[in-house]
Amino acid sequence: MLRVALCQATSSADPEQNLRLVRGWTGKAAGEGARVVVFPEATMAHFGVRLAPLAQPLDGPWAREVGEIAREHEVLIIAGMFTPDGDRVRNTVLLTGLGEHRGYDKIHLYDAFGFRESDTVAGGTELVTVDVDGVRLGVATCYDVRFPALFQALAEAGASAVAVPTSWGAGPGKRDQWELLVRARALDSGSWILGCGQADPAAAGVEVNPKAPTGIGYSTVADPFGRVHAQAGAAPELLVTDIDPAVAEQSRTATGVLANRKL
Repeated sequence: MLRVALCQATSSADPEQNLRLVRGWTGKAAGEGARVVVFPEATMAHFGVRLAPLAQPLDGPWAREVGEIAREHEVLIIAGMFTPDGDRVRNTVLLTGLGEHRGYDKIHLYDAFGFRESDTVAGGTELVTVDVDGVRLGVATCYDVRFPALFQALAEAGASAVAVPTSWGAGPGKRDQWELLVRARALDSGSWILGCGQADPAAAGVEVNPKAPTGIGYSTVADPFGRVHAQAGAAPELLVTDIDPAVAEQSRTATGVLANRKL
């Protein structure tokens, strides 16, 4: 078993303020025995602001401070930030603590629903996995969840679970799509899906750009058979749950989704 905490918070536009958010929520998660603490996409600063002036490298002060928090509490922190890439940035998930300090750059950019992430963000190309207490975790981000091949590739790389930091765009049917996609990626890869989203800003009392994808809440953990294992509401919430990697093997054996895949 691996205990994981999903920190469904609402980040602000201020990276320093968001470091305090990370420190507070990590302390609570570690106090409940979590070994992996997952924060949403854009934890460093929410969408709807200019990202380039805020971006920092993985060895910059923001990521280093998150690393110190992780070391202090002896956990792995997974949190969304932005790293520089010329005139654009990369939408990066920081993985730090337990001897790790590296990033996953979001592969599939959110050029959808009238939003063009690729105008300001450069896409990544590399899969990332990390091992914690004998359990291999993959990493994806938000819009990635619409692309099953990524999750199957992570499963074939040995991941029993995939952390998916998210800042989901609001709109008609979007919550239904979120829940469906998390459950579908769990089932078609035979993996635990740890979908950690930004809380709904309205429920958190935070003002944001209404045109930007700044979260709807409903962070969801789906088991490898596509069942909802745990779920938050719309407001800020700490969701702590145990995941069993053996269930991933049971699902893959039962469904044959990896063994029988042809394309």
